[in-house]
Amino acid sequence: MVTQLAPKVYTPKEYLALELEAENRHEFINGEIRQMAGGTTKYNELITNLSVLLKPTLRKQGKRFYSENVRLWIPIVNVFTYPDVMILAGEPIYYEESQTTITNPVVIFEVLSNSTRDYDQGQKFRFYRSLETLQEYVLVDQERCSVMVYQRENAKEWNLHILEEFSEVIRLKSVAVEVALPDIYDGVFNQ
Repeated sequence: MVTQLAPKVYTPKEYLALELEAENRHEFINGEIRQMAGGTTKYNELITNLSVLLKPTLRKQGKRFYSENVRLWIPIVNVFTYPDVMILAGEPIYYEESQTTITNPVVIFEVLSNSTRDYDQGQKFRFYRSLETLQEYVLVDQERCSVMVYQRENAKEWNLHILEEFSEVIRLKSVAVEVALPDIYDGVFNQ
């Protein structure tokens, strides 16, 4: 007879202490700790392109841009995660005393991979929607030219814009920024 042990349930404090010593990043989902998937060269190219394209414009507007190593706390669902890109409209609001964890993004980007696609479009989007500050959620596919932009209408309504032509432009209303798909996908694959 095999006895199964119940998985350990961690507190946020325990998770944050473990994460300080960890070599890889982990998500915290209501007491469960999950290792995050590693990135590909396409993933890295997309994150770099977004950084180069967005950060200078956002800085001039007094907005903040953070990529993949800044943690997000989502209190309503008891989740810590690392979005690929976060944009803040002003100064960061930190979780407790930490300067590694913020709570107030207005835009989140996730780069889709085969292993994260369903999670990013489903459960993770549900987590993100619980953030009152979040106005736009952008999913960038790393395998083909395809970007999905969700824009909040109110607490229960989000509009979806699907961009699949290289001539199209993402228009982020909440931060008054536009970025063209050819620029996002530059160096990722042949156009």
